[in-house]
Amino acid sequence: MIKNKVVVITGAGGVLCGAFANECAKNGAKVALLDINFDTAQKIADNITSSGGQAKAYKADVLNHEALEKVRIQVNKDLGKCDILINGAGGNSPKATTDKEYYFDGDIGSVKTFFDLDKSGFSFVFDLNIMGTIIPSQVFVKDMLGGRNGCSILNISSMNAFTPLTKIPAYSAAKSGVSNFTQWLAVHFAKEGIRCNAIAPGFFVTNQNAALLYGKDGKPTPRAGKILAATPMGRFGKDEELLGALMFLIDETKSGFVTGVILPVDGGFNAYSGV
Repeated sequence: MIKNKVVVITGAGGVLCGAFANECAKNGAKVALLDINFDTAQKIADNITSSGGQAKAYKADVLNHEALEKVRIQVNKDLGKCDILINGAGGNSPKATTDKEYYFDGDIGSVKTFFDLDKSGFSFVFDLNIMGTIIPSQVFVKDMLGGRNGCSILNISSMNAFTPLTKIPAYSAAKSGVSNFTQWLAVHFAKEGIRCNAIAPGFFVTNQNAALLYGKDGKPTPRAGKILAATPMGRFGKDEELLGALMFLIDETKSGFVTGVILPVDGGFNAYSGV
């Protein structure tokens, strides 16, 4: 049961975390929606409250520790102490992406290669995903200390954490770090009764990746075709297909003895060897 629990969600203005927020509210939680884009989080919060749920949006930069501390104080005043933290903020950037999957002799100077990835672009993606998980945890897990019941952390990992995808080394490395950090947190806070798990989504269409997966004609791009060919179920996931995993992992009555788990929700992508 998560009824009356305070659920803090970072990246809550996004498609997937917005769906998380709605599901938590439907199950009686008080939801704090944190996003650097306040307007998108506010729209989701408004939809929740108009349907009778409890939700409030906050502008928040997950890489700014001091600012997050101020947000935590406000969340405590508005809703209460955080019981469940969902670290959903993250993403990729073209600045940390190579043009081609494979390097071939002569590529330097003609396309963006591994050698052209600059430190600022790589650091932005890496920090957003790994530090954007670590810093909110440092801030909001303080609310969970002292033997409170039903407290947990849910991180968002990725298929990249199991096997890196081509062209996106920073994102892949960071998500691998998120999985490792999830297990570290699970051990570190075990004596406090705080569980920590992660969901590793397969391929879902979001605002961030829609242009990479579908062309202007509405047909799958070549990269999307490769993804679908490597997904035994032969399709992209639907937002609602993450919600069962979400509710299982954050509800102590369902998963009270589950911690340190990275749960794939991927249509069989991680299980498929390609042959």
